[in-house]
This record gives sequence, structure tokens and C-alpha cells, in this order.
Amino acid sequence: MRRENPHNSTVGASHAARGPCEVRAALEAAGCRYTSQRSAVYSYLEQACNHPTAEQVYQGVRERLPHISLATVYKALEALVVAKLANKLTNGDGSARYDCGGDDHYHLRDTSTGEVHDLPAKFDPQLLQKLDPQLIVQLAEQGFRVTGYRLEVLGEFEPRG
Repeated sequence: MRRENPHNSTVGASHAARGPCEVRAALEAAGCRYTSQRSAVYSYLEQACNHPTAEQVYQGVRERLPHISLATVYKALEALVVAKLANKLTNGDGSARYDCGGDDHYHLRDTSTGEVHDLPAKFDPQLLQKLDPQLIVQLAEQGFRVTGYRLEVLGEFEPRG
């Protein structure tokens, strides 16, 4: 799936779609039940062209399930995160956006709107090593084991006229 930003340039990478059986298996392996509400939330998130907030997911899923509650959407999103079917992207202000791209990738955040998009750059698993060859060793000496990293580029989209 190619994701588009509101400024008409492609900002995403393709993400492998997961079928209902894979979603069910991942949820159950994480100790979470598979429900129609969780399936609907995952389907919406998978098709989102940006990384929506829980409230945006709620509004989108209500088109398919009009009686779903916001609390159910929050619980579904958390179950998807626990099952590693989605990522919760938090901001310093406590807000969160969700991403179901299962591959490692970078993000860009529009600081004026809070929108988050995939960054069209190839993920480099050796980036920390390239930034500072001693960084991982120094962190290990402090008792910190690096298990991964995230990169988010901050900026603002130009207003469209």
C-alpha cells in the first residue's frame, strides 16, 4: 500500500497486509481475544493514509460499526499494540498516534498539526553504529541494552494555497 500525505507527495513505504487469520493468531498469541471490533480497528488502521489518533480511528470505524464506543477503540488499539500488530507513537504532550506498518521505518511529524507520516527513506539497522561507533558499547557499560531505535524528523508542511 502506498500512503499519500495531504500535500500530494508520496511519504510511505509499502506495508504487508495481514489477513484476518494472521490478526487473530497474533492477538491470541499475545493473550488477547480476537473480536469484530478489534478486526475493524485493525482494518481501519491498515488503510489509514497517515498515523491517526484514537479519536480519528473511532470516527472512521463508526462508519462500519456505528455503536462502537471510544473506550472500545482505545482497548482495541492497546490490544493491537500488545500483539505487535500496531505501534503507538507518543508525543511529548501525551498525545498518541497509531501505525500498523510492521516493517521498521522512520517517521516525519508536522509540529504544527501533530500529523505523523512515514518517511520515504530506507531503514538502516546500523544507523546508531554509524552515528557513533562506541555508542552501543558505552550504553551497555551503563547497564542499558539497546533493542532498537526510532527516528522522527520534525518540521512543518508548507501551507497549500
